[in-house]
Amino acid sequence: QVRLVESGGGLVQAGESLRLSCTGSGNILGINNPAWYRQAPGKQREFVAAILHDGSTKYADSLKGRFTIYTDSAKSTVYLQMNALKPEDTGIYSCNAGLYDSNWHSLNYWGQGTQVTVSS
Repeated sequence: QVRLVESGGGLVQAGESLRLSCTGSGNILGINNPAWYRQAPGKQREFVAAILHDGSTKYADSLKGRFTIYTDSAKSTVYLQMNALKPEDTGIYSCNAGLYDSNWHSLNYWGQGTQVTVSS
């Protein structure tokens, strides 16, 4: 079954770091246009970071300098390194990406989400 599988969430204190992982699994050749989103309790889902088609990165303005998105293409995995976490970073983090099938056709997938909780 082709899907995105996330890991790395948890409970941390303010100021600490976490690294989230999102791996494409199943019969795939690779991952493209990966991005991270998050949804805080009682709020709408918002954009966090993405790697664009040309390889450049894009971040939500409020997160620049603290979060870093990068990939390991050999592992079909996208990471989100989160430093200096704040209580307002609490939420469910979900990855979104295209996954190439055996014919290099890409379909868009969402991961199941991983909970990040930052205590003050």
